[in-house]
Amino acid sequence: MTRIAAICLIALALGACDAPAEQGDRFPEPDRPVSEIGSNQFSTEDQRDSRGEAQTVMDLAQLEPGMTVADIGAGNGYYTVRLAERVGAKGRVLAQDIDRDALSRLGRRIERQRLENVSIRLGEVADPRLPANSFDRIFMVHMYHEIGQPYEFLWRMWPSLRQGGQVVVVDIDRPTDQHGIDPLLLSCEFEAVGYELVEFKDAPQLAGYYAQFKAAATRPAPGEIERCRGDRAALRNGASRPAKREKA
Repeated sequence: MTRIAAICLIALALGACDAPAEQGDRFPEPDRPVSEIGSNQFSTEDQRDSRGEAQTVMDLAQLEPGMTVADIGAGNGYYTVRLAERVGAKGRVLAQDIDRDALSRLGRRIERQRLENVSIRLGEVADPRLPANSFDRIFMVHMYHEIGQPYEFLWRMWPSLRQGGQVVVVDIDRPTDQHGIDPLLLSCEFEAVGYELVEFKDAPQLAGYYAQFKAAATRPAPGEIERCRGDRAALRNGASRPAKREKA
């Protein structure tokens, strides 16, 4: 067994054997549908590269050599391998997914391409299981709408950002049961659990939009989180706030 294969197997085992999440934490349910988990193959990698997708996302995220990043919902590794090249030998990439088969395929790809700066991690539906104070950037590309427990997921992800670390989301402005999410609803859900919007751009080359968030100064307790109303009318009619919130 090669060194890289061993690292991948260890990461999978750690993801499967970690202690369970704390009991008693109550998080609101999303006031919207959740997309079914789709194919890991969003489109061919050549098609995505032809429109400069990964390059655009990494440039907007100001990704630099030496950074430590997480690729959430890594799937077959389109972003993982390109992030690994960008951060270089002194950087690190953690590829996370809840699909064991996808991670096994990705592990073989990592080994085949000899990506020494990549490790993989098995996550959970409501918990990405990321180590605390570890990441300069966390990437969530065309997958946020598939998270069944978004408030709990984002809340548990919050401590994993380093000081100055940011979360990058790429998604499509359409209903959440059609593999997209209204950007105002996205912002509301992030802000409800302790993040602040840093940047937003419509980006046709990304087949959607680009949003970037940072951790706010504080994170609310699970029982203090106010659920965002998911209907488009409430989102569009809000005054200064990106979306209306309500107690779950």
